[in-house]
Formats: sequence, structure tokens, C-alpha cells
Amino acid sequence: MADIVIDHVVKEFGTFRALQEVSLTVNDGEFVALLGPSGCGKTTLLRIIAGLETQTSGRVIIGGQDVSNLAPRKRGLAMVFQNYAVFPHMTVFENVAFGLRMQKASQTEVKRKVERAAALLHIESYLDRYPAKLSGGQRQRVAVARALAVEPAVLLMDEPLSNLDALLRLEMRTELKAVLREAGTTTIYVTHDQTEAMGLADRIAVMYGGKIDQIGSPLEIYATPATRFVGGFIGSPPMNFIKVQCSQGTARIGDAALPCPPSGTDMELGLRGEDAILSPDSSGIPFDIRVVEPMGSHLLLTGTINGQSARIVAPPTAKVNAGQCVGLDVDPARVTWIDSTTGRAVVRS
Repeated sequence: MADIVIDHVVKEFGTFRALQEVSLTVNDGEFVALLGPSGCGKTTLLRIIAGLETQTSGRVIIGGQDVSNLAPRKRGLAMVFQNYAVFPHMTVFENVAFGLRMQKASQTEVKRKVERAAALLHIESYLDRYPAKLSGGQRQRVAVARALAVEPAVLLMDEPLSNLDALLRLEMRTELKAVLREAGTTTIYVTHDQTEAMGLADRIAVMYGGKIDQIGSPLEIYATPATRFVGGFIGSPPMNFIKVQCSQGTARIGDAALPCPPSGTDMELGLRGEDAILSPDSSGIPFDIRVVEPMGSHLLLTGTINGQSARIVAPPTAKVNAGQCVGLDVDPARVTWIDSTTGRAVVRS
């Protein structure tokens, strides 16, 4: 078993608290992404799991063993960094074999495990080359192969694709998901890129301000954000938040009447751009279009609802123009209600 339990971990740098009693369980063989903006604490948490940082309080348990005070090499894990960290003076074979050599594995075992890892990452034909002869994507494959060759109980990855161009990042993301599914390695993946997290992870832990705002499957987090931050951070375009008045369980915007939580609370209507449909008769929620951007697969419409900025996704064939006012039909079941004071989602009773 290689499950990971992060138990009330706190990290302080002087008077600054970088992690605020973070707790998280990663199941054996699961892929969990730590997603959040720069400075949210995700890399600090990863480094604590790896043993490269020491927590102020709390515990890290891997496979049932408390490893909080163990050296990194005794934790049964491997790590892939953002900058590849391949050795330029070694061939690809020796780079992949490096961890196995440190474990004093036999030459037969080294050859077998290097060839298996190379096959997983499709770098068999590069084993005799030096890193200078490889592209950025190939070097990153070498770094991942080196980590997998030692057959770690846990694989930690710190933004490993961020240095690649967009097309190569897409290719590597697809390869990585297939490889890690086949390897069955418990993986924690740090990223600020929501597309990577959504595409790769079994579950996503969205971090903000040194704590986890929400954890769940990619679709759960997308469809039912727990906070305004999660709704605004996940999705492209991000979720729209429109301040509305709730009275007797109903919010009225133009011709639309949406059921909402009890009145007496300042509420925000959280609406995904693709969850609003252009009304054929301009009824529903009034939307004043300011900018129309053809994006190929859709039109991105930027405008205002009740004088508040919003972005709506429309079909590429929609006949709309800047300066036009259109109506939006909205399914109440697809709406998220946010308490303006707390920033947290409110469930209708």
C-alpha cells in the first residue's frame, strides 16, 4: 500500500503561516493534483511530503508509516522537477539508471528496469544519446522515466510540463496520463494550470491562502464549486458572479425568475458561460454584448448583466453583434449561489 495521509500539516516561515492545518488523504494508486495560484502553498506542501522541507506541526504518513522525520531517501518516493534536472554528461540510459545505481541494483536489474521505463515513455531509441541531442519534451520524458525506473511507492511532480510549449504540453499530458495509469503509482502533481489538473487528475485539491478550498473530482469541482475562488479559478472563461436581490426565495433578473436561497442574505449568482443559452425571443436574463470574439469552436461574448461584467459562450453560428442586447435562458439546476459575505456556496433548502 502507498496511500498518503497529510494530517493537520502547518508550515510557518517566521511570522508567516504558509500552510494552515492542511489535511488530505491520497489513496493507493490515485492521481491527485494540487492546483492553485502562485503563493498558495502547493509547492511547500509537496516539499514537506518529499522531506525537503520540515513541517512546523502535523504529520505525513505514507503506506501506514509516519515519515514526518525521515530523510527523503528513506520515504520510498521519487520526484520530477520543473527544470528536468537531467545530467548533461550522462547518456539517457545512465540518466534513467541513476536512481537504480544509487540503490546498488545489479546490472541485470538496472538494464531490465531502464528498458521498461524507457518503453513506457517511448524513449528506447534515445538511450545512447546525450541530453544535448534531445528536445525539451524528450528531456522531460527522460526525467519521468528516471523517476519510474526505481518503482517508487509515491511519485511527486512539481509543474513538470510548464517549460514546454503548448503543443508539446498537450502531447506530454496525454502520454503521462497513460503511463501513470499503467504504472499504478500513487501520484501527487503540483500545477497552476487548471487544464493540466482537469485532464490528468482523479481528484483535484484546489489550494488558496495556505489551505485547501475544495477537493473532488474534476467534474465535481467544475460543476459545483464550494467557494467563489474555486468557481473563478476553474474554467475558461471563469464563472460569472452577478450580485442579485433575493426575495421570498426568488431572484428576478429581467424576465427570468430563478429560485434562490432565503432572502435577507447578499447573494451572488454564479453562472458558467456555457450554461446560458441565447433566447430565441430575447426573453430571460438581459445581456448587453460589448465584444464578440470568434474562437473557432464557439463565440466568446463579453458584456454586462445588471451592469456587471460577464462572459457567455455561444455557438459559432450565432448571429450576434457588439452593442446588441440579447436574452439568456438559464437552467436553475446549473446555477451556483454564493454568499457575498463569506464567499462560500449556499445550497438551496
